[in-house]
Amino acid sequence: MSRLASESSIQSPARQLRANEQASMSLSERARRLARAMWRHRWIYLLVSPTLIYYLVFKYIPLYNAQIAFKDFQPLLGIEGSPWIGLKNLEVFLQSIYFGQLMTNTIFFSGARLILGLPIAICLALMLHETRFGFFRNLVQTVTYLPHFLSWVIMFGILLMMLSPSEGLVNEVIKAFGGEPIAFLTSPGWFRQVVIGSDIWKETGWSTILYLAALLSISPELYEAAAVDGASRLQRVWHISLPGILPVIVLVTLLRLGNILEGGFTQLFVLYSLPVYSVGDIIDTWVYRSGILDFQFSLATAVGLFKGMIGLILIIVSNQVAKRLAGRNLY
Repeated sequence: MSRLASESSIQSPARQLRANEQASMSLSERARRLARAMWRHRWIYLLVSPTLIYYLVFKYIPLYNAQIAFKDFQPLLGIEGSPWIGLKNLEVFLQSIYFGQLMTNTIFFSGARLILGLPIAICLALMLHETRFGFFRNLVQTVTYLPHFLSWVIMFGILLMMLSPSEGLVNEVIKAFGGEPIAFLTSPGWFRQVVIGSDIWKETGWSTILYLAALLSISPELYEAAAVDGASRLQRVWHISLPGILPVIVLVTLLRLGNILEGGFTQLFVLYSLPVYSVGDIIDTWVYRSGILDFQFSLATAVGLFKGMIGLILIIVSNQVAKRLAGRNLY
């Protein structure tokens, strides 16, 4: 004990001396050390520089212009010369007669995509992982994720050929059985189902790739040991596969919860029309008409900040919930 005490008493002044040297280090010396470290890892910095430049140019620098959300922006006066009006733009949006309808539609579309699309993608990944026929697995995977690469304009053309009331394939089948044709794309009673179904059709295969990659990262020895112990295929899926991809499921869910107010602008902008505004109009489409077409740039910016704050709160809350329920979180 006395020896340890003497060693600690010797080391304490040395540590204190090093701390004093670090504190007294000049700013120029720190800059030189930083420059040498950056030069030593220059290839790593060069590798990540395109991503850093992208976020700097398109994400952080434009934050300066976000102040127009609190101003009555007039292009001739510029950002600095426009009068300050505080939260009036946000009040206009919150007091709009369409606010409740917009929030309901936006949350409905985002929530339906999450609640329905996530389990379907997981089930498809599990089935592809469990199949023993490699050719069949590759064929199904290719067919399911191919629609992801088609734009919504092309998808609209495909849906129009299938759902057109006059000569669409689905309505031709309905008429063949003696039924009346249905205007799926202009009927408020059917429009939401078309939106959710077409989104799942387009994006499920792409989402499956994430879960399939996570399944392939699970050690085969776990499945072999479970098979030796007499576990059935379903038991191996439940006790090995699902826990193995749980971190990916949590991560994807957290990221989607943060974008719950997105709603899918491109898809709805292509598919919706005046007869289905009551069930298809979301925040982004309303902002496009009211803020962009009517040149109310301040209003559009205020709504964008509103969505960003809600998304930040949802990510923080969902991160804490995931940490308690699954033992894993995003940060």
